[in-house]
Amino acid sequence: MNRNKLLIIIFATIFIAGMIALAPNAIKNEDTQTISHTSVVAKTHPSELLFELASANPMTGSTEVTVYNQDLALVKEKRDISLKNGYNHVQYSDVASRIDPTSVIFEAPDEPGIFVVEQNYEYDLVSNSKLLDKYIDREISVTDPEGNEYQGTLLSHGDGMILKTRNGVVTLSEVAKIEYPDIAGLLTKPTLVWQVYSPVSGNRDILTSYLTDGISWKANYIIKSNPDDSMVDIDGWVTIDNQAGTNFNDAKLKLIAGDINRESNDVPAFSGFYYDVAAMEVPIDQFEEESFFEYHMYTLDRPTNLNDNEIKQISLLSANNVPVTKEYLYDGLQEDKVKVTLVMNNSEASGLGIPLPKGVARVYKADSENQLQFLGEDSIDHTPADEKVSVSVGYAFDIIGERKRSEYKKISDRMYRVSNIIELRNHKAESATITVVEHLSGDWEMISNSHPYTKIDSNTIEFQLTVPADSSATITYTEEYSY
Repeated sequence: MNRNKLLIIIFATIFIAGMIALAPNAIKNEDTQTISHTSVVAKTHPSELLFELASANPMTGSTEVTVYNQDLALVKEKRDISLKNGYNHVQYSDVASRIDPTSVIFEAPDEPGIFVVEQNYEYDLVSNSKLLDKYIDREISVTDPEGNEYQGTLLSHGDGMILKTRNGVVTLSEVAKIEYPDIAGLLTKPTLVWQVYSPVSGNRDILTSYLTDGISWKANYIIKSNPDDSMVDIDGWVTIDNQAGTNFNDAKLKLIAGDINRESNDVPAFSGFYYDVAAMEVPIDQFEEESFFEYHMYTLDRPTNLNDNEIKQISLLSANNVPVTKEYLYDGLQEDKVKVTLVMNNSEASGLGIPLPKGVARVYKADSENQLQFLGEDSIDHTPADEKVSVSVGYAFDIIGERKRSEYKKISDRMYRVSNIIELRNHKAESATITVVEHLSGDWEMISNSHPYTKIDSNTIEFQLTVPADSSATITYTEEYSY
């Protein structure tokens, strides 16, 4: 054998040995690639012509969250992904755990030929029990409390653990440590798993949107009354409760005020919480309001973070010296006390005049030491501009209402005569104007009445009278009604 042939054989042997040494790593790298915390695990499956996915990273400021009053949000995201020509296996993580997977919309605006062929929503997350389930009939390593280590095939678990080892079957009632080769395909967070077809290779922007439960918002109003209860200052706050199972960082926030229709709408109650109003500064208006379909939309003028399991407050509005009327209401059939209500006009002339989202209004007033004291709270509904807002604060301590029936007589088979007496006693140092509500039955006719009344609807009338300070007044009336 000449020298040249010998050198060729030596170099060929070295090259083949090197390729054999590198082969396991090459195969491993081709099979699985783990990307960053926000991205994907991409796997190649030659039988399905799936290719590696290099990245799927959210862009700064690319998330938009629209929150509704009814425990619902629409999440929109833009991510940059690298696709190969053909089929790509994509794990799209960092989605809300309470996502509605049937609502997912996938768009590739720069390349319409890219589309999702198949989608799975995988929420079978890593846990001890699930890992053990996955490793039935597979090999694991177990250490008992005494430090003895066993390697073998897991046959069962639950009431103890049964392993098939080289030396036979071992039953362990207690274990100190279990070692697994890997996580058996389980995920660390809820993930959308897609097969994405792309006619081209390269980086592409994708837009994804989905609906999720677990996020709700409501307005909270701080109302501060002046000394004679003739004017109030109002600070409005947005309260957002994120229990969707993920964070939304640097997100554009939009709020929809209105009652949308949903097929299933079991909304959990959320009562909000109290604020240290004495320490608060007057908030600035940060939301731009606009009409949207039959609702109203409020858009925050800056990005914000919505962390999971967090309640966030953002200032919504501020109005000072809003005229208000304090009203007393007595409905003897419904309550035995006189209700106190603050009524204001949601008008521009009053300093408001914007659509007010529904929420809880809390009323405060400064005492003789100029310290704010809590007076009461009430829920208000969505209120358009130029409509009245009524906030029931509580019940009057010094005004007493008492209702009695003085006559009840059957005057024919279907005709009855009823007489009622309503006494109002005012122990305050000033006069009080009180509205008395009465509910009538059937086809009624007023026979006699001591004071004029207003007919509100077919079965409701109202009397209104002013009771002098430290005095009383009595309303009497008789009606006849039939069925």
